[in-house]
Amino acid sequence: MLIRKSERRAGHGTLAAALAGPESGGLDRRTFLRRSGLAAGGLAALGSLPLGNIRKADAGPPPPPGATVTTHKNVCTHCSVGCSVIAKVANGVWIGQEPAYESPINRGSHCCKGAAVRDDVLNERRLRYPVKLVDGQWTRVSWDQAIDEIGDRLLEIRQKSGPDSVYWLGSAKFTNEAAYLNRKLAAFWGTNNSDHQARICHSTTVTGVANTWGYGAMTNSYNDIRNAKTILIMGGNPAEAHPVSLQHILEGKELNRANMIVIDPRMTRTAAHATEYVRVRPGAHIPTIYGMLWHIFQNGWEDTEFLRQRVYGLDDIRKEVAKWTPDEVERVTGLPEAQVKHIAEVFSKEKPATLIWAMGQTQFTTGTANVRASCILLLATGNVGHAGGGANIFRGHTNVQGATDLGLDVTTLPLYYGLSEDAWRHWCRVWQVDYSWMSSRFASKPLMEGPGIPSTRWFDATLLPKDQVGQPDTLQAMFVMGHGVNTITRMPEAVRGIEKLDLLVVCDPYPTAWSVLSERKNGTYLLPACTSFEMDGSRTASNRSLQWGEQIVPPVFESKNDYDVMYMLARKFGFADQMFKNIKVENGAVSAEDILREINRGGWSTGYCGQSPERLKAHMKNQAKFDLVTLRAPKDDPEVGGDYYGLPWPCWGTPEFKHPGTPILYNTNLPVKEGGGTFRARFGVERVVKRKVTENGQEVEKEEHDNLLSDGSYSVDSEIKDGYPEFTLGVLKKLGWDKDLTPSEMAIIQQVNTANPDAVSWSLDLSGGIQRVAVGHGCSPYGNGKARMIAWNLPDPIPVHREVIYTSRPDLVAKYPTLPDAKQFRVPNIGFTVQKAAVDTGVFKQFPLILSSGRLVEYEGGGEETRSNKWLAELKQDMYVEINPADADERGVKDGNWVWVTGAESSSKTRMKALVTERVGKGVAWMPFHFAGWFEGADLRSKYPKGADPFVLGESVNTLTTYGFDPATGMQEPKATLCQIRAA
Repeated sequence: MLIRKSERRAGHGTLAAALAGPESGGLDRRTFLRRSGLAAGGLAALGSLPLGNIRKADAGPPPPPGATVTTHKNVCTHCSVGCSVIAKVANGVWIGQEPAYESPINRGSHCCKGAAVRDDVLNERRLRYPVKLVDGQWTRVSWDQAIDEIGDRLLEIRQKSGPDSVYWLGSAKFTNEAAYLNRKLAAFWGTNNSDHQARICHSTTVTGVANTWGYGAMTNSYNDIRNAKTILIMGGNPAEAHPVSLQHILEGKELNRANMIVIDPRMTRTAAHATEYVRVRPGAHIPTIYGMLWHIFQNGWEDTEFLRQRVYGLDDIRKEVAKWTPDEVERVTGLPEAQVKHIAEVFSKEKPATLIWAMGQTQFTTGTANVRASCILLLATGNVGHAGGGANIFRGHTNVQGATDLGLDVTTLPLYYGLSEDAWRHWCRVWQVDYSWMSSRFASKPLMEGPGIPSTRWFDATLLPKDQVGQPDTLQAMFVMGHGVNTITRMPEAVRGIEKLDLLVVCDPYPTAWSVLSERKNGTYLLPACTSFEMDGSRTASNRSLQWGEQIVPPVFESKNDYDVMYMLARKFGFADQMFKNIKVENGAVSAEDILREINRGGWSTGYCGQSPERLKAHMKNQAKFDLVTLRAPKDDPEVGGDYYGLPWPCWGTPEFKHPGTPILYNTNLPVKEGGGTFRARFGVERVVKRKVTENGQEVEKEEHDNLLSDGSYSVDSEIKDGYPEFTLGVLKKLGWDKDLTPSEMAIIQQVNTANPDAVSWSLDLSGGIQRVAVGHGCSPYGNGKARMIAWNLPDPIPVHREVIYTSRPDLVAKYPTLPDAKQFRVPNIGFTVQKAAVDTGVFKQFPLILSSGRLVEYEGGGEETRSNKWLAELKQDMYVEINPADADERGVKDGNWVWVTGAESSSKTRMKALVTERVGKGVAWMPFHFAGWFEGADLRSKYPKGADPFVLGESVNTLTTYGFDPATGMQEPKATLCQIRAA
């Protein structure tokens, strides 16, 4: 099924040809080396360039005689697996790297991206110094001049249009400390228009999972997949997106003889390893799950005791599932009954079973509902809350989990506290700033406590009429740190949005597509940020483990680290003294350790309170002591005794409490103090429901009180042998446990709420005493509740199948329409209108191919960094579209030749190469999403700052992607739209 090299009839061009552009005759090697700066001594020659204040970055082992050689350990800056990198440094120059053999996560392995990260630091394609556009020309400026000019313009916009007219777009490449600081900066500025890449990858996961059982994160770990007997991958391609994770998956499959089932519209490299591959129609996730549940319920394969004790809302789900008979499932998904029944039986019986997903499940208008359906499948079969089971949700970027946790999200402050007044007062106490001062920074209290504009809609907030944007004025300025514009759908509209901005600032190690996509002539600044290898800080892997990365070399060229840039901005804005009150700043250099300590002081809600810098550094130093499968260190070790690797959150109490972390969420088989837990009681203790009942032969409506606490299920060693609510001081008093609090803890609790200290909860208590006492009595601080199959606060309380906006099956829209138009996140969502128009005008006839997208192993994210890496660029030099042989023959498309791909909106068009392959089924096309630098057939290489253009350019798939947004999160819909392909 996969294409062999010998089958590539028309090979892709060389890297040299890519640099020259698609229409050239290519370059000889000498010319290529001269243009790309890769000739011998090219890096060394940087020292003689008249660039000022640039560190010489020559490299190459062996080190010179007498050189001081040191080794440093950091974390790969690409996907979320969390591979450790060991760097060798001689006289301040990074001269070699190797994977950390002692890391329990990567065990001495790297993918091609990880193996090439040294070049990300030494790369001469990096942005070397600040520049701004002056009449269409990139002009060098100093950092001080740039910050002064940018700051003045931002303050003018704030004065004229309000703080919400500035958008702070952060990064999943940030360290935890930088993510937290970026959200804090937006708060001090006075806006919730603060977001990052999670909006377009796993915002639906966070919302869907958190609204099912408590926290929106991976429940287990990559390593724990080794314990599974059934591995179901639905909407993920780990072989390319998370390559090192595959060692854990495949060893689980081979050594544990596990079933490995892959459900995907495309025959991926992951599917090639499967014991069973299931090809499904894109956008039919919920019908597939409900089809499985139909057989599970029909045959009594559900886990009845688990459901009775720990799950709420089963009867409602049974009613919805009953509608999805095998005939209807096949009509909507294309899957035959026998196959659906088989995978349902395997998942139910051959346990423990784990469900793995990534963006193939989340990037839909039904993304939150898709995730909820997956959670319901896990609950129905009792496959969550123990080793080998659970929702193993593979996050994307290196720190997309941590950046989300730390509040780079338009819906919340750090650590999922939300945006209520109580949440703001909590963080004001942590920050030691007056709440009234903080509230004065915002345009209004409703805006302070309401969600901002998602990153998927920023350009709509620029282009829409002022009266359609729910803030004082439209968006006027963007400050972007580490986020590619080509990762967001509807790029033709984004180009219009870029051109309308008064100010655009991009702070990134590499110039990104933001700098070339529009016809802007002025008002754009590019600021060189350093990579995470050039700074200290922690990252949170997808399994919730934190790892501390130490600075390998100081920032190269004139780049600065994220902390220092944000300090410069805060100083310019006049609130640096308040914002950095408890964070050490010495000669403009911000302490990463102090930022983490501030996170620890405020992060009670998610258990980011126990992972001090000292504990994390001890883990990195002692990696070899942690077990490969359990991730636990021996209890008698003096430095990391009994800890789970990376202290996966929640890590309860203060660092001094020495909680070991929680490797598997909701696992009642372990004491809470040993890393166990219950489902979180975040939805209250009961739900009042009006139901129709028959009394004396009459049907009447009656109010009933449903219990939301677990029934007879509790953690090992728990002193409460049943369900219980979240802990407050008042709850401790009722139990008589308040006497366990120390006088200092009680004093702090009383300071938090002087009027009613009994109301102070486990998540607001700055002393950590309530958590300490609850855990000491064997209880989860957040309570012991039931997981919800019905989430009454979501647009679809029970997951409902809805056809994608641009569906290939317009015949299904009448029965399965998208939700009605509504205003969400300050802007209108007109998905229903767009879907109806597409059906009424017969868009499917003009654009008959379903277009989906995904990752390549060679590149990551928007691709600017990895396409600038000379080692990776050689591996994949052309943007392409996969097309089935039958569709190719109908269109006269030849493998390896140029094609035009057109989209269903904005008269969009792209030019790329064709890969004719049976990986995709008939009627489906697929593209990687890492390319940029061309737009609608035009090569934009000349618009990059000189010498800083990526080696490989190409069209972005998101030039073609279309309207569609999940109502609960603003998630975009790039995984199933429509297109047409013709030979160029």
